[in-house]
Amino acid sequence: MSLPPPLSTKERWRQYVDQPPRTRPGPLTLAQIRALGQEARDEYDEARHDWHPNLPIIRTPQLAVLHDAIDEIVQSNRHDAGRIRGVAAIDALPGLGKTTIANTYGRALDRAEIRRRGPQTDTGHERVPVFCVGLTANTTLKTLNERICRFYGHPAAESPRHGTSADRLAAFALDAVLACETKLGIIDDIHFINPRRKDGLDVTNHLKYLNSEFPVTFLYAGVQLSEKGFFAEGNSGAQAAYAQTGRRWTRLEVTAFEIATYEGRRDWISLLKATEQQVVLARARPGMLTGIADYLFERSTGHIGSFFSLINRGCYRAIRTGEEEITRNLLDGVRIDEASEDARRELAAAIAAGRLTTRPSARPRPGRTAEVG
Repeated sequence: MSLPPPLSTKERWRQYVDQPPRTRPGPLTLAQIRALGQEARDEYDEARHDWHPNLPIIRTPQLAVLHDAIDEIVQSNRHDAGRIRGVAAIDALPGLGKTTIANTYGRALDRAEIRRRGPQTDTGHERVPVFCVGLTANTTLKTLNERICRFYGHPAAESPRHGTSADRLAAFALDAVLACETKLGIIDDIHFINPRRKDGLDVTNHLKYLNSEFPVTFLYAGVQLSEKGFFAEGNSGAQAAYAQTGRRWTRLEVTAFEIATYEGRRDWISLLKATEQQVVLARARPGMLTGIADYLFERSTGHIGSFFSLINRGCYRAIRTGEEEITRNLLDGVRIDEASEDARRELAAAIAAGRLTTRPSARPRPGRTAEVG
């Protein structure tokens, strides 16, 4: 049996929502690090190894735009019973932060609801403003209902699968949503559903049922939802025009960073500056990352997940080797995801030829620009 996703129960979700920010390890100079005893040095390095994979979330333009768009949908969904609410669907390639965007919005909403209305409902139930479930490749409408019930800790989710029907599980899930006055339902990895197959279409139709019956806003996150036919419910041609999903779901796209425009180059440099402030290395300094901005874009192709993987692994190597700074030479020995490594060559050639640059004040030379993404 596979382990449940990290936020798959209300207890885990509550821990995520309520956990205080991590304590940033204090910066030490090289001399101070060398003066530490072995045990103290090991503890300091361990603290930094824990810190760099879990840097504070940076409010990138992509995150800010989508949070505003999601909030507009959620706060506009104050419909009376019997009226259909709109659905938000984050659609993006891997490594662009869609799950982070969904979860951080849900956390902010949860905190606001608890602060405004208190931890208990007027009827004495625990208030659960948000539920969060993730899908897998073998998701059926029954297992989807089970996952929602399991999030709330409903005993029906722990019963043998043959003991409770999908309809009963849906009813139990609705009871929990109503009792806990939930406002937002996050369903991640929705791309595991294939709407062009019968079993996938059954789940897609069930999502429409949940949207009709549950008094919550649904927020979906997945990879290439449009290309997989979600908004057309697996139909093509004229039949796609009759798909209800395409009329009810609002597609929210997450884009990679780009350096073809002034605004894109400015946003990339802002990301590097914000990251520089969080890195805890003895030789860390302003300009450490912005000084190799072209190289970092080449390595990550503008994908924020790839960028932070590179920085995280680079920091580990810098600490382990004693270099205590991020440099191009150090990062040359660090490998990250294969998609970034494959796309790097064409992008590197465009940057070397001056057709692309990360410097906001510079104008790229005219000519064909390498595609990023």
